[in-house]
Amino acid sequence: MNPYAHLVAEYARFFRSGKNYQLGGFPPLARPTPAPDAPVGLIFSPHPDDECIIGALAIRLMRESGWSIRNVAVTQGSNRDRQAERLQELRNACDYLGFGLIQTASNGLEAITPKARAQDPAGWAAKVKLVADLLLREKPRAIFVPHEHDWNGTHIGVHFLVQDALATLPREFSTFLVDTEYWGQMTRPNLMVDTSEQQVTDQVSALSFHVGEVQRNPFHLLLPAWMQDNVRRGSELVGGQGGAAPDFGFATLYRLRAWRDGALQEVQTGGRNLSVKEPAGVLFA
Repeated sequence: MNPYAHLVAEYARFFRSGKNYQLGGFPPLARPTPAPDAPVGLIFSPHPDDECIIGALAIRLMRESGWSIRNVAVTQGSNRDRQAERLQELRNACDYLGFGLIQTASNGLEAITPKARAQDPAGWAAKVKLVADLLLREKPRAIFVPHEHDWNGTHIGVHFLVQDALATLPREFSTFLVDTEYWGQMTRPNLMVDTSEQQVTDQVSALSFHVGEVQRNPFHLLLPAWMQDNVRRGSELVGGQGGAAPDFGFATLYRLRAWRDGALQEVQTGGRNLSVKEPAGVLFA
């Protein structure tokens, strides 16, 4: 009897049975009340649902270090008939996790792509100013943004939208920049964030609130496998080629840098594996 046949069969069984599980509707999780002067983290989400997928570090900052996390809904999807519905799904997911929510426009911004950036400079400049004003108002300690090769056009567009906004701000403005990935993998992440089984459960549950999206493609059920594969990749991409894998079950990969004096700056030498035994706030001390 090959034990791996049982292992693979159980993975397949769990995935099949998960398709029958409840979507959303769970009561909000217990969450700390951030202090009035708590550090602010902004997640610039290309679409509703990205906040759940890449949010492992943000959730840990909220729970372990008392941060106030706010999701910026850059768009509400490209299907105009679904934009209002997707906003409600997003509200439900953010309420469940304990994230604040910032709308960029009544139906979200549109045409957030590299093509629009090149072909409509006036329209792009107006969106850049909106994001720049938001950054000055919120004064975030850290911002989460897709990296520049995250494949999806809107993900890449959000990267450049935030970068262009940062470039317009006074030189004294500073923040940490956390590059995220989903559709396209980073070639040089420098941070792997360990995530507990309970938190992965919370992320999958939150993602299920995006009912219309996961009915189309049940990627909430695949999130644990993606986070397991991140441990495989991060062991070498973050830990160094040929390095021993840390004892992480689930993880998310990021690239951590700082925006200071009008430019991006490295803040650490080499990669770092952040265990669940360390408070996430140590990264931003």
